[in-house]
Amino acid sequence: MVMMENDDKLLEQFFANNRQEIDDNGFTRRVAHRLPEHSHRLSQIWTVFCFTLALVLFVALNGLQLVLDTLRETLNGAIQSGASELDPKSLLIAAIVLLYLGYRKISSLA
Repeated sequence: MVMMENDDKLLEQFFANNRQEIDDNGFTRRVAHRLPEHSHRLSQIWTVFCFTLALVLFVALNGLQLVLDTLRETLNGAIQSGASELDPKSLLIAAIVLLYLGYRKISSLA
């Protein structure tokens, strides 16, 4: 352990004494300027492709009807199990919160 610490100190001293600045003539700036554009454009294309695919699958698999059927079954199950005394405003607020959380989750993936 002591030998590694001595090696680290020797390396730090060597590099501190032999430090040289190399003029890059704007190379770093040009590279940094080009990278985000390409990755941003690729990200936008990928997002549009995935959203379009999800929309096509949603329509092709009759997603709206499935969502409505699930909500209907959930509401019927709640009513049949004795939860009929629930306040409709509470159910509406819970639905809005769940939709908001779902939206946030989906948008964080994009």
